[in-house]
Amino acid sequence: MATEHTYRVIVRGTWDGLTEEARARLLAEADDHGLAQLRFTPEGSLAYDRSLTSFTYRYVIVSDAADGEELAAALAEEKAEQALRAAGLGHRGLRSSATDMDTMKVNRKRR
Repeated sequence: MATEHTYRVIVRGTWDGLTEEARARLLAEADDHGLAQLRFTPEGSLAYDRSLTSFTYRYVIVSDAADGEELAAALAEEKAEQALRAAGLGHRGLRSSATDMDTMKVNRKRR
């Protein structure tokens, strides 16, 4: 049985070819997608600002540890691509970074 690890993945991209309708919708919802609302979730959490130049998704991905961070990043990019396509939002240049939470070392302050 393979060991599963939990990855936190940040997917970044830029808006591209947004329709006027999409721009208006994004601007109307901008306050709901600021940095304060950004969380790592399995469904993904979207953040952007009113300039509508770039965006960030944060995901929690659970996958086989043997597949590593590369697969977790690819899975998160695929989820972001699907969410953006379903919402009719034009974008380009998706890139991601993943952190394996099960191997991350936490330095605790000594008292």
